[in-house]
Amino acid sequence: MTNNKQSRKIHFTKMHGAGNDYIYVNTIEYPISDPARAAIAWSDRHKGIGSDGLVLIGTPSTPDADFSMRIFNADGSEAMMCGNASRCIGKYLFECGWTDKTEIKLETLSGIKTLQLHIEGKVVTSVTVDMLEPVLENDAQFIPTRCSGNGTFVSMGNPHYVIFTDDVDQVGERGHVLEHHPAFPQRCNIEFARVEADGSIRTRVWERGSGITQACGTGACATAVAAVLTGRAPRISLIVMDGGTLTIEWRESDNHVYMTGPATFVFEGEIEYENDH
Repeated sequence: MTNNKQSRKIHFTKMHGAGNDYIYVNTIEYPISDPARAAIAWSDRHKGIGSDGLVLIGTPSTPDADFSMRIFNADGSEAMMCGNASRCIGKYLFECGWTDKTEIKLETLSGIKTLQLHIEGKVVTSVTVDMLEPVLENDAQFIPTRCSGNGTFVSMGNPHYVIFTDDVDQVGERGHVLEHHPAFPQRCNIEFARVEADGSIRTRVWERGSGITQACGTGACATAVAAVLTGRAPRISLIVMDGGTLTIEWRESDNHVYMTGPATFVFEGEIEYENDH
């Protein structure tokens, strides 16, 4: 029996947005034939690189976008969108010389997102992402809008269930249970949030397919929207997560949610990848 597998080295970049860390591969240069398998192996924090998942940067399928993003969670499942990852991609593309644009159109599975890069010299200090309009009603993918826990359902291109509580640390106990609740056939991201005396919103996140993460961009957006809907906060909020703080604005003029926050390079390297032929 012939072994049709061939090993090659893949260059990767490790980045994080507010502690939400991913492995980034530029598939324009390094194609990945089985990203789900790679995500599982490389995300392992003991036997791999270690991350919340794998992000692929590529060419878009439409002339309306400049680049594309695909994201695979640590368990190999594909996510529709990641706000922290999109900010990191903006920094990567500009600082690594793939574009000189300060406004980038990024194709994702949940639509084209606009990245506004904030530049000092040649360094991207922060990125604002137009996350488009939140979805609050039932649709074919996200059923229902309510389940146990007195939470609020918000889709930011991926499903979130936000629970306001004094005990945000119950994320470890209840996150997995709620992610797999029968009310969410596609599973769900879960946020436990508390409004602080200074008006900021302390939030802990259980990400679908990854578990507890340091931060979640779409989760921060969903939390801010849920806070407005329940009368807990104005339309601009500071969302304080384990790994850092994001500024979220749910703009009344266009109903879009805008997320602003940092992106950080951690390290880069090469890893063996076994390709099927």
